[in-house]
Amino acid sequence: MNLRDLRYLVAVAEHLHFGRAAEACFVSQPTLSTQIKKLEEFLGVTLIERTNRQVILTPIGESIVARARVILREVEQLVQTAEESRDPLGGNFRLGIIPTVAPHLLPRILPCIREHFPNLRIQLTEGQTAVISAMLKSGELDAVIAALPLEEDNIDETRLYFEPFYLAVSDQHPKAGQRHVTLKDLDQEEVLLLEDGHCLRDQALSVCRSNNAVENTNFRATSIETLRQMVAANIGVTLMPELAIHSAQANVRYIPFDGQVPGRDIGLAWRSSSPRLALLQQLSGILQDGCRATV
Repeated sequence: MNLRDLRYLVAVAEHLHFGRAAEACFVSQPTLSTQIKKLEEFLGVTLIERTNRQVILTPIGESIVARARVILREVEQLVQTAEESRDPLGGNFRLGIIPTVAPHLLPRILPCIREHFPNLRIQLTEGQTAVISAMLKSGELDAVIAALPLEEDNIDETRLYFEPFYLAVSDQHPKAGQRHVTLKDLDQEEVLLLEDGHCLRDQALSVCRSNNAVENTNFRATSIETLRQMVAANIGVTLMPELAIHSAQANVRYIPFDGQVPGRDIGLAWRSSSPRLALLQQLSGILQDGCRATV
C-alpha cells in the first residue's frame, strides 16, 4: 500500500466514477482500477461495489476513505512544514474567502500579495462563513477572509477594513434622486436579501429589523449580482457593500448613509496554534495597507 493508492481511492470516492477519477489523477482508467483492486487485496476487504451503472462505496470503504483523507492531509501538512522551514514566507497558503467579498477584493489584494511574497502560492477556496470556518478549524485552510467577528474558540482575528453599506434603489424609485439617506429612510421599505447562509444576509437583516424595513420573502438571491438585477427591475431595494458598487448598472442608484452608517468589519482569521504566525502577522499588515488604499 502507498500514498498513490490512497489518492486513487479518494478520487473514486469523490467522483463515484472510475473514468473521471482516473482523469483527475492523470492516469488511465485500467491503471487506477488495477491499483484499487490491489489495495482491496492488501487490506482484505471490498472497498467499492461495482455495477454497470454506478460505483458505490461499501460501509468499510467509507470508513477507509475517511481515514485515507486524514492520512493524505497529514502528509500534505508534513511536506508543507518542511517547505516552510526552508522558506517561512513561501510554499502553499490555503486561503478561504466569503463569496460576497471574493470577486470584489481579490483583484485588489492578490497583486499586492504576489509583490511582497513572491514564493507564496495562494490556494483559494470560496465559501459561506460556516463552511470556511469549519475548514479553518479542521486544518484544511490556513486563514480566512470573512466578516468579523467569527466568534470561534482558538481563532485569532485581525480587522482589515470597515465596509459601509449603501442603499441601492432603482432609478425609478422615489428616493433615487436623494444624495443621502438615513436609517430612518428604511422604514417600510421592501428589502431584497441574500439566501440563508450568507453572513451579509444576517448583517443586512439586522439593520432592516432595527429600522422597520420589510424583507421581500418571495425572493432570496444567491449572489450580489442577482440582487443588483432585481433592484434594477424595481422589485425592491437592498443594502449594497461598498466594494460591490460599480457604475455599469446605469439604472441602479447607490445612496450613501448619513449619521449612523451601517456596514460590516472584514478581517483575516487563523488558528491560534498555526505554525505560520510570522507569515500571518506580516500578511495582515500588508492586507490592511492594501485595503486602506482601495476601500
